[in-house]
Amino acid sequence: MTVPVVVHVDALLAGVARPYTRPGSMSAIDKRPLEGPVAIGELGIVGDEQGDRRAHGGPDKAVHHYPFEHYATWRSELGPLAPLEAPGAFGENISTRGLTEADVCLGDRFELGTAVLEVNQGRLPCWKLNDRFGVPRMARLVQDSGRTGWYYRVLRPGEARAGDALRLAARPHPDWPLLRLTRLLARRVLDPAQLGAALELPLVPSWRRLVERRLDSRRVEDWGRRIDGPPAD
Repeated sequence: MTVPVVVHVDALLAGVARPYTRPGSMSAIDKRPLEGPVAIGELGIVGDEQGDRRAHGGPDKAVHHYPFEHYATWRSELGPLAPLEAPGAFGENISTRGLTEADVCLGDRFELGTAVLEVNQGRLPCWKLNDRFGVPRMARLVQDSGRTGWYYRVLRPGEARAGDALRLAARPHPDWPLLRLTRLLARRVLDPAQLGAALELPLVPSWRRLVERRLDSRRVEDWGRRIDGPPAD
């Protein structure tokens, strides 16, 4: 697998948590581009918020990256939806072209400005994408397609701005592109051999528990609540 050593960041984005579409829900999925220097701390972009800290944010989901080239694919499949007109539709903090889930491996370390980021998991999408796009199956489509984006933990806080280079500094697990790992976890087919191999990786605790539970039960869990969400009214 050949990965671009350097891509340039088109936008760094952040959002404010606001009441969302369903009773009692909050979300900061509507991210907007930031101008000038942006501080990146251990919990992500300074000033960025999350509506539900149980499922979003924290050191293991500090920064979300979504490839902008996926937008054209979504438009071709779903039509000209308003959120797809500009970066930020998927709640991402980093928007680039030239780097996708097929190119990025678990554990990759990237330099961005003076910060150092480490790829530590793909995104397992939730129902908020359904309401964001007005497409009832959007979260399932994102998960099944593998076009999920990914999360970084921040190894070294720093500062960056739109236009800065995102440089690959280290690749400890070249055999595990995120697309391989995400598809292993997202599909409905149990694959004990591959799941066992995945346990040798430095998985985040939630993914490790998922793999161990699946191996122990020999069952794939029900994703209904995460994917479909609570009742709309």
